[in-house]
Amino acid sequence: MPLIDDIRAYRPFNEQEEVDREIILRQLESDPDVFDRSSLAHVTCSIWTVDPTAAKTLMVHHNVYSSWSWIGGHADGERDLIRVALRELEEETGVADARLVASCGPGGIFSLEVLTVDGHEKRHRYVSPHLHLNVTYLAVASSDESLRAKPDENDGVRWMTLDEALASSTEPWIRDRIYRKLVDKLSTVDVGRDGEPAPSPPGKLATVDIQRSRTR
Repeated sequence: MPLIDDIRAYRPFNEQEEVDREIILRQLESDPDVFDRSSLAHVTCSIWTVDPTAAKTLMVHHNVYSSWSWIGGHADGERDLIRVALRELEEETGVADARLVASCGPGGIFSLEVLTVDGHEKRHRYVSPHLHLNVTYLAVASSDESLRAKPDENDGVRWMTLDEALASSTEPWIRDRIYRKLVDKLSTVDVGRDGEPAPSPPGKLATVDIQRSRTR
């Protein structure tokens, strides 16, 4: 089913999701380039990754935000956001074996949010302020899997307890409005039984021997 239909069918968790869902739908309906980062407001996705007990979550220390952050990236023209989210998870952390919790909502959607991004430098080029029309998915992965950083995106990858993840974020708004919401929503999902094997993106090696080593 197309993303716009999944979002139309999605039941907002709170007022923030209700308001942001309408904004995302308006942009999807009106902007043919909404999946491309050239649009002022464009589609992105995140993947909130927890261990099988849902007691820990996987965070990266983001180069641009200088904060511990969730994992995600731009659609860059791709319409299959689950594929994008899984690819970002592997690229940013080294985790290739994740289980998508598909029954969170229509199309596996766990959360919706419109995120503001301040102007910043990325790879020595200035990026103007813009909006992320963000779709979040929930995945389960083993905390025993080897991790590695992605130096051009982050300088650290770490499993944290949910309280540690909240305390480690230095972005007050996203911590209080988004991360705390995601933690609260975990109580509505049985990740131990509901997690389903996530398909490997084409060209990605699900059995690679991985070693340890937000801007989107």
